[in-house]
Amino acid sequence: FFFQAEDGIRDSVASRGLGDVYKRQVHGDQKNMDFQNRGGSRPGAGPMPSREDSNIERKERMRRMAMDTIDLTKDPYIIKNHLGTFECRLCLTLHSTEASYLSHTQGKKHQTNLSRRQQKEMKDAQNFPQAKIRPPKKRTVKIGRPGYRITKQKESETGQRALLFELDYPDIEPKIQPRFRVMSSYEQKQEQPDEKFQYLLVAAEPYETVGFKIPNLDIDFSEGKHFTYWDNEKHKYTLQLSFKDYKKKTLPVPTVEGEKLIGPKPLPKHAQYAL
Repeated sequence: FFFQAEDGIRDSVASRGLGDVYKRQVHGDQKNMDFQNRGGSRPGAGPMPSREDSNIERKERMRRMAMDTIDLTKDPYIIKNHLGTFECRLCLTLHSTEASYLSHTQGKKHQTNLSRRQQKEMKDAQNFPQAKIRPPKKRTVKIGRPGYRITKQKESETGQRALLFELDYPDIEPKIQPRFRVMSSYEQKQEQPDEKFQYLLVAAEPYETVGFKIPNLDIDFSEGKHFTYWDNEKHKYTLQLSFKDYKKKTLPVPTVEGEKLIGPKPLPKHAQYAL
């Protein structure tokens, strides 16, 4: 038997070996541990909260924060029905309160539907034709009209008429060449439309666009009949327009001799019926 001799004689305690002595030893980190005031526990509140209780408290805390920061009026998917409940138009779900809807928006179902909706919108945007981005118009100060010279021409063999235009642009901007365009009289708004004439427009910055009133005849753009030339050294623009000539061919007029017509012979009866 083993007797403890601390404060007087006490009851005897049977020894159970050295293993029992080692199990009773207290480590240094356990001596300073406060089992009643540990992290997450309150004095007199009982044991540590479980994992489910922690999740519930975390969700409630996030809901209160969301109610303070998120503006539901800007949410395009929430709608209030006639019963006073809230609906999610994206997920087709019903919610009794705004807090319930906010917790739904943080869930997996709503987030998955949002990502699918974004992917669908991006795919549809690629299929639709994109709007053309027009560059801003360049504003330049006009310095006046260019000097010009017009020469009437006529080919000796065929009698085809043409007009030769020569325009001088001494102060033209670098890397710019004059351009021309033929416009109908019904497109312009300076004069009354006249079907007998059309307009030739020549433009080059910083000069004003000049227009010439020419006959309303078809222009011959075949090789050798129409040409343009820009002299970069003398800053001179040359343009020649040739007009097509239409000669009217008079058809023979049938004459009457008695009861017969002089001209093409009439078709036989069987051919007339076939036609």
